Amino acid sequence: MNNFIIALQLIVAISILNVWLVQNKKATQWRGGNATTIVEEFKVYGLPVWMCYMVGSLKVILALGLIAAIWYPVLRQPAAIGLAILLSGSVAMHFKVNDPLKKSFPAFLFLLMCLYIAFPIL
Repeated sequence: MNNFIIALQLIVAISILNVWLVQNKKATQWRGGNATTIVEEFKVYGLPVWMCYMVGSLKVILALGLIAAIWYPVLRQPAAIGLAILLSGSVAMHFKVNDPLKKSFPAFLFLLMCLYIAFPIL
């Protein structure tokens, strides 16, 4: 199971880092409303730009925490719970603007993965 948890940590972390550091200024099919960048997406949600930078910084730090947790397991649960909380907000924002369910799917999937990382049942 340890290897499975590590694989999930890497999948979540690399995906989060990709969204916030590589794809942040690119249009994707998952962006809220008709936004083409992350900053536009936060505006669609009615959130201030500073919150985009705060949430982005937290997500990057927590994603790096998931990677560091491979060697420092004490970081695993706090990083996964922190990301789960932020991803819950992502899902909620998609619902707030009446996005199709498809747009919230990645956030919901990563939320479930973070919960499993934090609280492995098997």
